[in-house]
Amino acid sequence: MDDIKQTLDKLGFAGELEDSAEMLQFYSHDASMFELKPQLVLMPKNASDVEKIVGLVAEKKKSMPHLSVTARSAGTDMSGGAINDSIIVDFNKHLTKIETVSSSEAHAQPGVFYRDFEKETLKHQALMPSYPASRDLCTIGGMVNNNSGGEKSLEFGKTENYVSKLKFVFADGVERTVKPLNKAELVKKMGQKDFEGRVYKEVFELCEKHYDKIKAAKPNVTKNSTGYNLWDVWDRETGVFNLCNLIVGAQGTLGFVTDIHFKLVPHRPHSGLLVLFLRDMDALGEIIPKVLESKPATFESFDDATLLLSLRFMPSFLKMLGLLRFIHLLISLIPDGLQLLRGIPKLILMIEFNGETEDEVRQKIKTLHRELKKHKARYEINGFEETPTEGKSEKFWLMRRQSFNLLRSKVKDKHTAPFIDDLVVNPPYLTEFLPKIRKIIKKYDLLATVAGHMGDGNFHIIPLMKLEDPKDRAKLLPAMKEVDSLVLKYKGSLSGEHNDGLVRGPWLEQMYGKEVLHLFQEAKQIMDPDGIFNPHKKANADWDYSFSHIRQSF
Repeated sequence: MDDIKQTLDKLGFAGELEDSAEMLQFYSHDASMFELKPQLVLMPKNASDVEKIVGLVAEKKKSMPHLSVTARSAGTDMSGGAINDSIIVDFNKHLTKIETVSSSEAHAQPGVFYRDFEKETLKHQALMPSYPASRDLCTIGGMVNNNSGGEKSLEFGKTENYVSKLKFVFADGVERTVKPLNKAELVKKMGQKDFEGRVYKEVFELCEKHYDKIKAAKPNVTKNSTGYNLWDVWDRETGVFNLCNLIVGAQGTLGFVTDIHFKLVPHRPHSGLLVLFLRDMDALGEIIPKVLESKPATFESFDDATLLLSLRFMPSFLKMLGLLRFIHLLISLIPDGLQLLRGIPKLILMIEFNGETEDEVRQKIKTLHRELKKHKARYEINGFEETPTEGKSEKFWLMRRQSFNLLRSKVKDKHTAPFIDDLVVNPPYLTEFLPKIRKIIKKYDLLATVAGHMGDGNFHIIPLMKLEDPKDRAKLLPAMKEVDSLVLKYKGSLSGEHNDGLVRGPWLEQMYGKEVLHLFQEAKQIMDPDGIFNPHKKANADWDYSFSHIRQSF
């Protein structure tokens, strides 16, 4: 990498370069179960630096075939999308400016932490509502590249619905603006005699030639982060061509996002929660459609393993909350303790409503409460959500959000293995599907909780395993195959939020078929003809390669 470092210096690269053993080891992991040690880490100071990096790598690729670049920000990716054995480009060091924020839109750089971004939007009573579980840790660039979703996706949809414009460094090392184009604008763009013009022309021709096949390939689920979103690029009926929709969720395999414009939604200050304890899952078929008819803001769930884990390690919440809030938590658990004396529920459902006033929220909850009366639902009104963790429903959100962290911190000899962590099955199938997925978990003796977004059928199952043990590693492939087959039997998606990366990319052919997989690969070839961006991920992933890079030391 000496040649790369020397050439970048001559080009006036303003950022930092790191290749110490300590730094390379740090960047060899993200939140996934994989390990790839880079040879160089670059921290660009601005978009011009990013252009220099990409242009240089494109120039050197023929003489250095192994050369490639992978974008990274907070490193919270659970699919292995933020690691590489060549060059890592860290956007989280310098590209962290929030440009402008209003009540309806915001403009910021990709390295901005979502937690900081949200503080600014809330000053304008607005929210970018993808709201992933990792929102205290992740950046907005990672959210765009993974097409993130979360608790609020049921009401508002995912990141793809809120990206209005991007700045994007193409494979020729030039930053350009990407936004929706009408047909006349598209024709003009395709007429350009440069790399950008060729990209637009070839992507349009790909989408137009295979229009019906591509539209039919779109998974019939409420959320999906697998493959490339070709089905949302070109629409004959509207005449709109939007390359942003191909870039969002592409995990940096097509180029690098350097600047983001988001649409925002109003933040409603009041919330309330309806909670159901289900002794069995037979009633889900009746409950789910009834709840969805009421249009809740969120519809979450967690299983009995999550509940028991939270109760077992309840003292751990003391450090997290502080003494006064912990005492409040214990007092608030008394009514639930009386419920638990009747037996441990198989599933806890959490249905949240938001509104402009407390009366509005109360009315929504009471109406649904009456309709679900025979299921013994009960409700709690939070009031102002400015400090949501201090509301009456805090205990349920703590169990839902913190169970995985508890499991990870308390089981010392096992480590997170997110390989069946983000499946989606449409709610009407869940009565049949959930008992079957639990049987697979039991069959392979996996230590895991089941929690997720009940309203859109998106569940997170992240086992703890001893991956350095060949016996545990041997479980990965057969367990994954059984889970994937079950998900696809019920016409689901293998990922609703966490994307493909190294872990699900190898199974895109199983989900979409060879022809659609080939279309994904064609799109990658058009955007990245020399294969410089984030190799071995998504449509170009291979399980043998992925498996050979499973982390074996912790």
